[in-house]
Amino acid sequence: MSQTSLKVLQGQRALVTGGSSGIGAAIAHAMAMAGAKVAINYLSDNSAAQSLVNEISAAGGEALAIQADVSQESSVEAMFQTVIETWGSLDIMVANAGIQQDAPFMEMTLEQWNNVLAVNLTGQFLCARAAVREFLRRGVASELSCAAGKIICMSSVHDIIPWAGHVNYAASKGGLLMFMKSLAQEVAHQKIRVNGISPGAIRTPINRAAWETPEAEAELLELIPYKRVGDPVDIGRAAVWLASDASDYITGTTLYVDGGMTLYPGFREGG
Repeated sequence: MSQTSLKVLQGQRALVTGGSSGIGAAIAHAMAMAGAKVAINYLSDNSAAQSLVNEISAAGGEALAIQADVSQESSVEAMFQTVIETWGSLDIMVANAGIQQDAPFMEMTLEQWNNVLAVNLTGQFLCARAAVREFLRRGVASELSCAAGKIICMSSVHDIIPWAGHVNYAASKGGLLMFMKSLAQEVAHQKIRVNGISPGAIRTPINRAAWETPEAEAELLELIPYKRVGDPVDIGRAAVWLASDASDYITGTTLYVDGGMTLYPGFREGG
C-alpha cells in the first residue's frame, strides 16, 4: 500500500508554489491523495491550475488555485492570507516555483541574473518567511502533526553540480542549499522542520529537449547510474514523506532524488 493511500497528511493544509504543472503539479496531487487540502499557486496559467483542482476534486480531494508572483512580497502575503482565510491555517509549505533563463556567462544580462535569483531564491525566502510566521502564530496542532509546520525547499542537483551555461540557475540553487540549512537551524527548536528536495533529470516541460527523442534520452542516461529518467511522481512521493510525521526527526537535510546523478558516474570506471 502506498503512503498516499494511507492518508498520512489527513486534515493538513498545504501550499505548493509553481503547482500548476510539472513537479509542482505532481506534488500537489500526491499531497491531496495523502489527505491534505492543497492550495495550488500559479503565475499565469489559470486553466492548468484549475484543471488540476478539478482532477483532485474528482478524486475526492480538496484544492484551490491561487495566482501569485512569488518574487513579489505583496503578492506572497496576499496568497498566504487567502489560504489562511479559506482553511484557517497552513501546515505544509512547498516552495517549488522556479525559472531558468540560460545564457553563456559572457552574454548573460543583468536582467537574466536578477530574474532567476528573484524567483528561485528571493521567492523561497518570501514564502518561507510567511510560512514560519503562520506556524509560530498557530503552534503545534498535535491532532494533525508532531511539528508546528513543515517547509520543503525545491532545489536541484545543481545545488552541488556546477552547470556551465546556467550560472544564474546554479547560483540560485547553491544559495538555496545554505538558505535551507540556516533556516532549519534557526527554527528547529520551535518545532518547524525545513528540508530540501533536489531532483535530477525529471520528465517535465522545462527540460523536454533533454529527453524527448531517443537520441537525447540516451545521452542523458549516461549521466544517470540508475538508467532511467525520473518522473514527476517520484518527487511527489518524496515530498509527501518529507511532509509527514514519518520523517519527523529530519530537518536541515536535502533529499537527492536523482537516480544517482550526484554520484559522478564518469568515475564508475577508471577515474
